[in-house]
Amino acid sequence: MKEKYSFFTSNELKPSGWMLEQLRLQANGLNGNLDKVWPDVRDSAWVGGPCEGWERVPYWLDGFVPLAYLLNDADMIARAKRYVDKIVERQEPDGWICPVTPDKRKNYDTWAVMLISKVLTRYYECSRDDRIPDVLYRTMKNYHELLQAGEVGIGFWGKYRWFESFPALNLLWRTRPEAWMKELAKYLFEHGKDYREAEALWVRPLNKWTLDTHIVNLCQMLKSEVLSCDLLDEEEKELAERYYQLLKKYNGTAVGTFTGDECLSGVSPTQGTELCAVVELMDSMEQIYAYTGDAKWAERLERVSFNALPATITEDMWAHQYVQQVNQIDCTPFPGKSHFRTNGNEAHRFGLEPHFGCCTANFGQGWPKLALSAFMRSKNGVHSAVPIPAELTTDWKGVPVKVTLATEYPFRNTFVYRVEAEKKTSMKLTVRIPSFAKNLTVNGASVAKRPILTFGGFEAGVTEITIAFETEAALEGRPHGMTVLRYGSLIFSYPVKAQITPVEYERQGVPRKFPYCDYDYKGVSDWNVAFADRTFTVEEHGITAAPFSVEHPPITVKASLCHIDWGLADGYQTVCAATPQSRRPLDDATTQTLVPYACAKLRMTELPVVKKG
Repeated sequence: MKEKYSFFTSNELKPSGWMLEQLRLQANGLNGNLDKVWPDVRDSAWVGGPCEGWERVPYWLDGFVPLAYLLNDADMIARAKRYVDKIVERQEPDGWICPVTPDKRKNYDTWAVMLISKVLTRYYECSRDDRIPDVLYRTMKNYHELLQAGEVGIGFWGKYRWFESFPALNLLWRTRPEAWMKELAKYLFEHGKDYREAEALWVRPLNKWTLDTHIVNLCQMLKSEVLSCDLLDEEEKELAERYYQLLKKYNGTAVGTFTGDECLSGVSPTQGTELCAVVELMDSMEQIYAYTGDAKWAERLERVSFNALPATITEDMWAHQYVQQVNQIDCTPFPGKSHFRTNGNEAHRFGLEPHFGCCTANFGQGWPKLALSAFMRSKNGVHSAVPIPAELTTDWKGVPVKVTLATEYPFRNTFVYRVEAEKKTSMKLTVRIPSFAKNLTVNGASVAKRPILTFGGFEAGVTEITIAFETEAALEGRPHGMTVLRYGSLIFSYPVKAQITPVEYERQGVPRKFPYCDYDYKGVSDWNVAFADRTFTVEEHGITAAPFSVEHPPITVKASLCHIDWGLADGYQTVCAATPQSRRPLDDATTQTLVPYACAKLRMTELPVVKKG
């Protein structure tokens, strides 16, 4: 077991640099305005309205709350509080908190109890609202009593997401431990899904919807052991690593996610990955890294966060896809049968709620929770976990300290740490160094590479530390003889030019109106390319107010490409074949510009190296 870490709160940790710009984009986009434009949040049963009263408001608050507090936005904080106030006011005298009457509880999927308790725990961490611990106590105690009496069950989804109760239970156990909390933890564990029983289903994709292969369940499940083992008095057995390796082998993508459209779909780069799965995978990796201190989880987190998350949301963050494809040459609805295994024919379209609205509510948690993972608390001080620009104001054993990181990572590999201490302190600053780093320097001097660099204690005043390293652009192997270009945590793609058409309409009483309408991305340029050699030139550019800009990518790679006879998927005009028909060049190689995967909404990412002769 490596060192455990814990999270700082949004009162202590603030984003800066490009991360601050990304959060501002989110606040000005769909997530920051969903309560104004979307009936399932604006008019939810959670706040006394007629619309959905299960997952959507909790999902939305899970991202909106930390976003509001990270930005210290008074209006957003007040709007979040209005929702929490309504939820708290509507809590029943017996502690029941979900928006259904007592006669309907029996058939209500109580995953919503777990989800709202997790969200209120997050709200408490951000707001320190002194009502919330008692609300959580009454909610979870009531849940325990109803389960024991057989008046409710853990439900259809709840059985597969039983561990979602543990953020609240762990908080309660730390602050006011009572025996029933461990009894409830044991009940949920014993009646919840044991995913070891489902492993055999993960090795071969099915054209069938099942809970055992549902991609969001599986991405959430990875954190189940680290969330629950302490309260269950169990040793951590690294189940997350076991599950991750199995899922990666049979369903892994080039950007660190798993295919799931919406159930596991194999290793083809044209199968989809659901956006809910992306943000839930990030959350799991953040929790696992904090609990285990194992650096590979932080490195995996970077790959998902800097590629898969921004790729599937428009630059202005007003529209998103339900599923993204690694090789994605067109995002217009399929005219006939869907290409996806269990999703409809518009799941890859950018829009308000393509295919289904869960991702509309849920995608907002991705960036704020990543921002809260920049610095973590260690047993000896402060740990730089994900090296994104941030400012931490806290104290160490009574000494006020401020730690800032100025960096443009992952687009640049220079990191300037500034530690400001009111007086001499024994606090240590530890910095995680990724495995791909080369030629590591500290304050200009070469140092031996190691996974963690340690600095401190610190004298009163300001101490500045500059860390830099190099990395190289190189091809990684993918299944079926394909390759992907990687530079540090970034994956690069050949961009396909898109003709973008806004589509305004109304469906089932829900309007799609600019800017929260749908958008058709029609591919209008060539895409049938392959690498001609393995020589690459990296070029750095300025970072704009949209860090993952389509028109102004902050970093590009020059590569030698040629055209090949690739071919289309059988029966489709807008989906490339999973692998090319031929790997022989059709023309002479030319130098082309590859862009970060996240910057290219239409793209070819998994490519072969041509066969010569």
